[in-house]
Amino acid sequence: MEKGYIHLYTGNGKGKTTAALGLAIRAIGAGNSVFIAQFVKGMHYSELDVLKRFPEITLKQYGLDCFIVNKPTQKDIDAAQIGWKETSAIIKQNRYDLVVLDEICIALYYHLIELHEVLDVLQKKTLSMEIVLTGRYAPKELIDKADLVTEMQEIKHYYNRGIEARKGIEY
Repeated sequence: MEKGYIHLYTGNGKGKTTAALGLAIRAIGAGNSVFIAQFVKGMHYSELDVLKRFPEITLKQYGLDCFIVNKPTQKDIDAAQIGWKETSAIIKQNRYDLVVLDEICIALYYHLIELHEVLDVLQKKTLSMEIVLTGRYAPKELIDKADLVTEMQEIKHYYNRGIEARKGIEY
C-alpha cells in the first residue's frame, strides 16, 4: 500500500469487529500482513478459531474472561495497559501492513488507556500502515483524526426481545 489510512468503526450497532475482520481477510488476500489487538476481550470468540488458519494474521487479546459491566477492575486496567504497550511498539516498529485496534474505543471510554497516547501513536504511524479502530463511544478527537469513519447504528436488535448471543453469530 502506498498510503495507509486510519479507519474508525463506531456506534451502538452490531458489526464493528466483523467489518474490521473482513478487512483483515481482504488485506491478507492481497499479500499483506495483519496484527489484531483485541482490547477488553479475553473470552473465546468463534473468529479466533478461523483466524488461526491464516498465518499472516497475528491476533492477541488484552482483556479478561468477561466484559466490563460497571467499573473496570485493576486487572482490566493492567491487561489493557500491557496490550497498549505491546501494540504501540508494534505500530512504531512498522511490523505489519494493517493493524486493527479492536474495542480500543471501549478501552478509552473506561479510561484503561489514555487518549493522548493513542493519538500520539496514530500521529507517528508510518505513512504506509493502515490502522482500524473499533468500538462504541468513539471520542471526538479520534473521529477528527480518522480518514474514514463509519457509524454502525442499531435500528432494531433481537437482543431487545430476550434473544441471547448465539455461537457463530455474536461470538
